[in-house]
Amino acid sequence: MDTLTHIVLGACIGEAIAGKKLGRKALVLGAIAQSLPDIDFIASFWLPTAADLLAHRGFTHSFLFTILITPLLAFFSAKWSKSSLNIRQWMLFWGLQIFIHQFIDAFNAYGTGWFEPFSHYRVSFNTMFVADPLFTLWSAIACVVLIFVGVNSKKRKMIAGISLTISALYLLLGIVFKLSVDSSIQKDLHRHNISYNRYFSTPTPLNNLLWYVVAQNDSGYYIGYRSVFDRSDNITLHYDLRNDSLLKYAANKEDISRLVRFSQGYYTLDKIHDSVVFNDLRFGEINGWNEQQPKFVFYYFLQYPDNNKMIVQRGRFAKWDKQKLVAFFTRIRGN
Repeated sequence: MDTLTHIVLGACIGEAIAGKKLGRKALVLGAIAQSLPDIDFIASFWLPTAADLLAHRGFTHSFLFTILITPLLAFFSAKWSKSSLNIRQWMLFWGLQIFIHQFIDAFNAYGTGWFEPFSHYRVSFNTMFVADPLFTLWSAIACVVLIFVGVNSKKRKMIAGISLTISALYLLLGIVFKLSVDSSIQKDLHRHNISYNRYFSTPTPLNNLLWYVVAQNDSGYYIGYRSVFDRSDNITLHYDLRNDSLLKYAANKEDISRLVRFSQGYYTLDKIHDSVVFNDLRFGEINGWNEQQPKFVFYYFLQYPDNNKMIVQRGRFAKWDKQKLVAFFTRIRGN
C-alpha cells in the first residue's frame, strides 16, 4: 500500500495495542513500526531500475524478516524505553505491525515476497488498488481525533478500534467484489468461446468497484473492464499481442529476465517512438475504460534504460482531467 496508508494504519494499531502504556508515543512508534518494511527503498540509490523493482517488497516484506527483526527491536525497546511494556509486549507490538504491513501489501498487484529468500514467488491477491481512499480514510480520521483526545481517555482505544474495524470490513468487501466480478467474467469468456490459459482481475485506481480484467492465451491477452454495477454480462474486450519477437532489440538481457520475473509473465512489447518498450499488464492501462487503444501504465524503455525512473508511478494518472474523471465515474456506475 502507499506510505500514508501504512503510517495512519500503524498509528491506530499502535494505539490499540499499547496506547494505555505508551500514551501518544504509541501513535508515533506505531507509524514507524508499520513503515519499517519499506526501508528497502534505500536499494533504489544504487540498484538499476529493473533490479530495484524486485528488491522492493522483497526480503524486508518476508516472514523471515519479521522473525529476525522482531526480537531485536523488542530487546532494544525493552532495554532503552521508559515504558512499562515488557519484552513480550514489545515483540507483539513490533511483530504485529510488521506482519500487518506485509499482509496488507499482498492485496494489490505489485506482489509481495512473503517467502524470500527461499522462494521468489510474489503473493498478489489483486483485491485493492495500491492507494484506496476508502481504506485509508478511517484511520486518517482516527489519527487526527486521537491527537486531541486526552491521553487517559477510555475513548482512545475505541476510536482506534472502530477505524481498524471499518478498514478490515472494506478489505473483505473487496474480496467479495472480486469473487463476483471473476465469476461474471469467466462465464462471459466461456459464452464467447474465448479460450485462455490464465486470468487475473484487479481494481482500477482509487476504488474497488471498477475492475481491470486480463485473460492470457498463447500469443497475447484479452483485456477489458467490469464494474460491480454492470447490468449486462456482455463485456467488451480488446486483444493485445505479446510480441515476443521484439525481445531481440533489448539492450540488456539481464533486464529482460528481471522484468519478465517481476511481471509474473503478464507482459507485452511494442514501440514508443524509436524504442522498444516492455509493458507490465498488471498495473493496468492509461484511461483504458475510456480509450480505444490505450497505452499501459507500466512501460520500460528497453533501449534507453536511463529513462526508466519512477517507472511504476509515471502512468497511473497520466491524461487525467475533468473530462476523463467524469468518464471514469460514469464507467463505475455500470453499463
